[in-house]
Amino acid sequence: MHLGRGLRITRPRPSFLQDRYHVGINPYETAQEERAVHVGERFNSITHLVGAVLSVAGLATLVTMGALDGDAYKVVSFSVYGAMLFVLYAISTLYHSVRNPRVKAVLQKCDHSAIYLLIAGSYTPFTLVTLRGPWGWSLFGVSWGLAALGIVQELTLGRRTRSVSMVLYVLMGWLALVAVRPLVQALPAAGTAWLVAGGVIYSAGIYFFINDERIRHGHGIWHLFVLAGSLCQFVSVARYVA
Repeated sequence: MHLGRGLRITRPRPSFLQDRYHVGINPYETAQEERAVHVGERFNSITHLVGAVLSVAGLATLVTMGALDGDAYKVVSFSVYGAMLFVLYAISTLYHSVRNPRVKAVLQKCDHSAIYLLIAGSYTPFTLVTLRGPWGWSLFGVSWGLAALGIVQELTLGRRTRSVSMVLYVLMGWLALVAVRPLVQALPAAGTAWLVAGGVIYSAGIYFFINDERIRHGHGIWHLFVLAGSLCQFVSVARYVA
């Protein structure tokens, strides 16, 4: 509130209008900005709701394929992979749908933690089905170990370690490079291409994830990159692993 020639009241940004990492700070001063955030959050929730629905369909398809092959490794790894896809998209949808600041703060941590789960879950079919053996089990253990580490730091330190989260996301995403030779030998060229394409798309989308406060609808663009990356890697699993 400012007193002078007249009375002017500056409207704070509602507490439920929060960006990806800075919950409850940086107040908006205009109603136009408030409406823009509402529109952005609707778009964010709708895009990942689509992802959640597709994840259920993909999970059912992959598990059925694994069961028809009578391969327990396929059934288990596809179940983990599909479940992690659904968890990420479902939590993200909830996070962007709610307005209660306390609930949103909790869901934000879950949302960031789900990224680690999806990365590790995406490795699971390739490690337990395509590679197996020493390489497969080693990569499986490291990927899930890093996921656990990432979730712990996310839940205990939160937004104070944004840079740590970014490093872990990228490190986990390209961890497969340590086993690139056996992976390329075991996976058809087309399957490798789809897998790499997904990794490149995810990595490119991180730019919008990091700069979602500077780029208009940057977070929504990040969501589209996530959907595209997920689709590419699903094709790799469904056609060349299953």
